[in-house]
Amino acid sequence: QVQLVESGGGLVQVGGSLRLSCAASGRTFKSYPMGWFRQAPGKEREFVASISYSGASTSYADSVKGRFTITRDNAKITMYLQMNSLKPADTAVYYCAADRTPYGGTRLRAYNYDYWGQGTQVTVSS
Repeated sequence: QVQLVESGGGLVQVGGSLRLSCAASGRTFKSYPMGWFRQAPGKEREFVASISYSGASTSYADSVKGRFTITRDNAKITMYLQMNSLKPADTAVYYCAADRTPYGGTRLRAYNYDYWGQGTQVTVSS
């Protein structure tokens, strides 16, 4: 059983920054690519960023490119999402997810991920 626990969400003003963390347990974390997704009220869950199992490759949604940075620390079994220059449109529940296939690269589709965290709320006020 894999457990993913997000933290670091909260309320921030436009232009501010937050750092989300995703702590993993129950599977060989360092062998699996990971991703961040988000879901705003009334909208479908959307891809935000992903990182390969080694951390060497990353992918971003166009809407966050240049503002968000995904990283991972395999020694600490934790993934991060540094979010800068936040906008009201970034308001959503953010989920971390573990890819179902080990030793892979970055993937953008939610169906490629088989374990999900419970989510953490990010609210950007204007």
